[in-house]
Amino acid sequence: MRLSDSVTKNKIELDKKEVSIYLCGPTVYDYAHLGHARSALCVDLLVRVLKNSGFKVLFARNYTDIDDKILQKMQDSKLSLTELTTYYINAYENDMKALNVLEPSFKPKATQYIKEMIAFIENLSAKSFTYKLDDGIYLDTSKENIYFHLIKRDLSEAQSRLEKQSLKRNDSDFVLWKFDDEFYEASFGKGRPGWHTECVAMIESIFKDGVDIHCGGIDLLFPHHENENAQCRCLKDKNLAKIWFHNGFVNIDGEKMSKSLNNSFFVKDCLKDVPAEALRFYLLSSHYRAHFNYSVSDLKASKKRLDKFYRLKKRLNLAEFNDLQEDLKELKTKLAKDILVALSDDLNISKALSLLDEFINEANLRLDKEAKNKEFKELCKESLRESALIFGFGFLEPFSYFQFGLDDEQKAYIKEQISLRAKAKEEKNYALADEIRLKLLEQNIALMDTANGVMWEKIDE
Repeated sequence: MRLSDSVTKNKIELDKKEVSIYLCGPTVYDYAHLGHARSALCVDLLVRVLKNSGFKVLFARNYTDIDDKILQKMQDSKLSLTELTTYYINAYENDMKALNVLEPSFKPKATQYIKEMIAFIENLSAKSFTYKLDDGIYLDTSKENIYFHLIKRDLSEAQSRLEKQSLKRNDSDFVLWKFDDEFYEASFGKGRPGWHTECVAMIESIFKDGVDIHCGGIDLLFPHHENENAQCRCLKDKNLAKIWFHNGFVNIDGEKMSKSLNNSFFVKDCLKDVPAEALRFYLLSSHYRAHFNYSVSDLKASKKRLDKFYRLKKRLNLAEFNDLQEDLKELKTKLAKDILVALSDDLNISKALSLLDEFINEANLRLDKEAKNKEFKELCKESLRESALIFGFGFLEPFSYFQFGLDDEQKAYIKEQISLRAKAKEEKNYALADEIRLKLLEQNIALMDTANGVMWEKIDE
């Protein structure tokens, strides 16, 4: 397994079979947006590839549940810290579950590690890396002789993203602890942690000796990851991570997604347009390091590519698949092995998806000629099941997938029409049976008479 490191720009080979991963998760004051989803999905694909390749994965994805934006939302909503953050954590996890994102090994909340953060800052202070201002405790970056190690820029290039505080010793200095009488007691003053200290303290608490792969969106490279790494080097004289894994921006119709531009698409809203698996497929369809341009038209076009997977699944009379289990079995099919080889080279998703497309096309051609070839059908079934475990899509029962977008009332109506059609056929009133079928077809509902009874699906307009 080789991954591109954002710092060295080189591909690095993973040289051990137990891998630790940390993903900077959301600040939970609002619903998950497409940037959160893209980051979570890119890392989920990485985790799936590692697990299917025989690696043991220890994966932590944090929640920032104490932050200036959260405090502002508390004031606006009149909710307590716990009420607000619990609500948005649950909403985020529901979205991730819908997108088939595997559960992490650890889901630390910043508020669960306050003691560790205080001890971390105390240790930095004991080594004279900090100083005190009226509003908090700061790290003196002039004492960290390779600051800007990650982004490899000078101060003038990074100025726009630095914290503004006129009394700081250096423009690049950042706050470790914000004084606030409403929060936590500490030897250096009552307050709450700064964002950059939260993540590094949680990583050091969970993994003890840094992390193998540190993940996040490319916007986190500076200042967040640079500042995390600076604290680790000051305290332990080593880098926080061996590999820095960053996914590209999500753009909306060509513009960077941003709340200030009012184009920050929530996952929950996108899931009204297509099945969750189609959104997953779309967001994973370009390389993780590439910037991703989201549009509803492209999303719906991408779904048609996933439809082909489900058409073959339906043709093979396959039901719902189970996702990855702890007792993971070795992959056996050539398709799955070839996909793993492609993804083991820095998650080459284009190559991996092209292999799946080729398999589906060739399988359909061969099934047209060899409809009774049971051995080939079994190979196709296992190939689809194993590829689903790697990609994280394709688990649904096919007809359920093609019935997306209809509510219970509409489904009850269709069921009633199917019953009326069956009764008409029993009474040999074939004209009425055809009339019912055509009426449903006008409403974009196609009926199919199968060995398992009458099935139906919604036709995309």
